[in-house]
Amino acid sequence: MLEARSLTRKYGDFTAVSDISFSINEGEIVGMLGPNGAGKTTTLRMLTGFLPPTSGTVRIADIDIFENPKEAKKQIGYLPENVALYPEMRVEEYLYMRARLEGIRKSERKKMINSAIEECLIEDVRHQIIRTLSKGYKQRVALAATLLHKPKVLILDEPTVGLDPGQIIAIRKLIKELGKERTLILSTHILPEVELICKKVIIIDKGKKIAEGTLDDLAKQLKGEETLIVQFKEKVKEETINELSQAVKAKNVYLDNGTIKLLVKEQDKARETIFNFAVAKNLTLLELSAEKKSLEDIFVRLTTQENLELEEEKQ
Repeated sequence: MLEARSLTRKYGDFTAVSDISFSINEGEIVGMLGPNGAGKTTTLRMLTGFLPPTSGTVRIADIDIFENPKEAKKQIGYLPENVALYPEMRVEEYLYMRARLEGIRKSERKKMINSAIEECLIEDVRHQIIRTLSKGYKQRVALAATLLHKPKVLILDEPTVGLDPGQIIAIRKLIKELGKERTLILSTHILPEVELICKKVIIIDKGKKIAEGTLDDLAKQLKGEETLIVQFKEKVKEETINELSQAVKAKNVYLDNGTIKLLVKEQDKARETIFNFAVAKNLTLLELSAEKKSLEDIFVRLTTQENLELEEEKQ
């Protein structure tokens, strides 16, 4: 549904985005992550055709957005971080104006507006002046405007920024519903938001794509130590835990309600050692698993790892 190939954007001698490629299938909800200044917004603007790349291509529903921008943009709904609403207009008036700008036929406008209002749950404020709305409702109105022309691809840049916790929960729920019928890209700094909504993640740092995949895929890319969770049926003495720790060469060991957690470097070798240790000590092994990494763990370690590799290249 959406394909970016070798996207690069330069401003003089400064390269904001460098050789980014990825593809997103129909119906996927993808999170785009990166530190401040990583190049996320620049990438999104190129994907939507608002900003031409220095080099590279973007195809939306197999249409090149730079060769045939009018047709390609019909497939896109774009919500920028800072939405330009007209505060003096009523919600329905604003959506009517946007429908005209989108080129929606007069005979179709009322149906499209009603559909967007219903989908974004703003029926109760459709006649209200925009400046009197809460930030959460303004964001819903902006989302409704992006849906008027029934886009197949929805691109949202920081849709929950500046909202209070209650509004964030409501917008997240709405985004999840919207993603059921569309391909959706979500750029955000709120990592739990991505974990709750997205099936796949693209991480950008210093203008380059450093990782792409599901959370499990990204966890496998990490180098270094892993935490193994071990639980025996029997109550294990402290000296036995110390023996186990030494056997697997754990860098750290701690107890959590009877569960043993071991920080190890060679996970596969450690698993075999733990199994043999249980047999030798006549212990019943109830659990032996790797502790699942959070997206925050993955994000921090991948971006840190990338920075360390860059430093090593310079030396």
